[in-house]
Amino acid sequence: MTDLSARIANHFEESGRLKLELAELLATPIANAAEIIVQALLNEKKVLACGNGGSASSAQYFASRMLNRYEMERPGLAAIALPADIATLTSIANDNHFEQVFSRQISALGHHGDVLLALSTSGNSKNILHAITAAKESGLSVIAFSGGDGGGLVELLGEDDIHIGVPHENPARIQEVYILTLHCICDAIDCLLLGVN
Repeated sequence: MTDLSARIANHFEESGRLKLELAELLATPIANAAEIIVQALLNEKKVLACGNGGSASSAQYFASRMLNRYEMERPGLAAIALPADIATLTSIANDNHFEQVFSRQISALGHHGDVLLALSTSGNSKNILHAITAAKESGLSVIAFSGGDGGGLVELLGEDDIHIGVPHENPARIQEVYILTLHCICDAIDCLLLGVN
């Protein structure tokens, strides 16, 4: 095996090991997150998802699985990826501060009973912290993803909010766990709505 091949194999091993180690820790918060989302959807509410960089992509990916489907055909479920609207994002960033790109959207679009799904690998992204604050002020439930020690994000969460923490420092590994976690949430939502075994 070449040095490069060994390095690649190590990425697979590290990623797989981390996911297996976190299965027990994250199973309950993931199930709770799915239940909160389903309850909101049954009450004709929606999910607003946000993040930066890779987490922005994950937020968009999650919204696409909700609006279209995950693995089974079903009606679309109400979700909005806040990083997806480039005109709004750049307008807010240009006129105010990048810290408000999500919070201003949440204040305008969020309603009591909606859910905010916020992703941050550091837990310290200022626009994510502002998003959580805006969500709580508007009566949204919060499901927050963070890596490392959770950062400042954890301090904003109440006892009814869900924290999905990945205690790892490598952003790539954290993002890989996020994708698996979002898949688990999508699958659990389908199970709760459709009775899938």
